[in-house]
Amino acid sequence: MANVKIKPIGDRVLVEHIEEKEQVRGGIIIPDSAKEKPQEAKVIALGTGKKNDDGKITPFEVKVGDRVLISKYGGTEVKLEEKKYTLVREDDILGVIA
Repeated sequence: MANVKIKPIGDRVLVEHIEEKEQVRGGIIIPDSAKEKPQEAKVIALGTGKKNDDGKITPFEVKVGDRVLISKYGGTEVKLEEKKYTLVREDDILGVIA
């Protein structure tokens, strides 16, 4: 996987958005500022895990390399070495794409 210098903490997951191929229909090009943020992403790194009431760490349900669906407005965007990543909580991950 990618050698990223960001290590998530707690129940955070670092994901990289998977951009869809741009399709031009009818000669209309949509500017980047008007496009919706993609909801499909690839898991790049995992945090340490969420602690339950007993203080034990609950393992993640996703693993590095998984393709996942994330909530549209969840997470915090970060830019590192000209690449954009998003830090999301595991709860913001809606599902794993098989």
